[in-house]
Amino acid sequence: MKKQSKMLLLGILASTSVSLSAQADSSFNARFSDATWDGKQVPTGQQCQKFGGEPSTPALSVSGIPAGANLLVMEYSDKTYKKMDDGGHGKIGYALNGEGDSAQIPSIPGHSFDLPSGFFLVAAHRAPKWDKAGAYMPPCSGGKGNDYHLTVKAIKQDGERSEILAQTLIVLGKY
Repeated sequence: MKKQSKMLLLGILASTSVSLSAQADSSFNARFSDATWDGKQVPTGQQCQKFGGEPSTPALSVSGIPAGANLLVMEYSDKTYKKMDDGGHGKIGYALNGEGDSAQIPSIPGHSFDLPSGFFLVAAHRAPKWDKAGAYMPPCSGGKGNDYHLTVKAIKQDGERSEILAQTLIVLGKY
């Protein structure tokens, strides 16, 4: 994906003028590819470095991707702590490159801006002074029972136009 397209997407996702359609499409689904993620408790070791973790994003299996979607955006949030909600733990994009209606999204390291091929930064996490800066900050409440979630959005980007075709929410668990 060209740098200009990434910057365009970043601007569009940050604005309120993004076109939303088919958000209620129940066929769009994302689930964990790794059984250690159960949606109840954040797995041991998947918390931020500040609290002893060696974390990475959970690998995902995404299905029901709407026709025309060429990007997925993963927005990591702490629903308990308002300042870190709505993607406060990072927003990371993934180029689909014609993979059809399903995709396997590999795990990527936390606390890094060095993203693997196919991934791009939409917005870094919002608390670099709390823990190490990076694209993704893993759960970092110190085990206080905060609720962590992941929103996955299927996006069609065509030139200057960007449209969210569908989205789904996954509960990462409590930490």
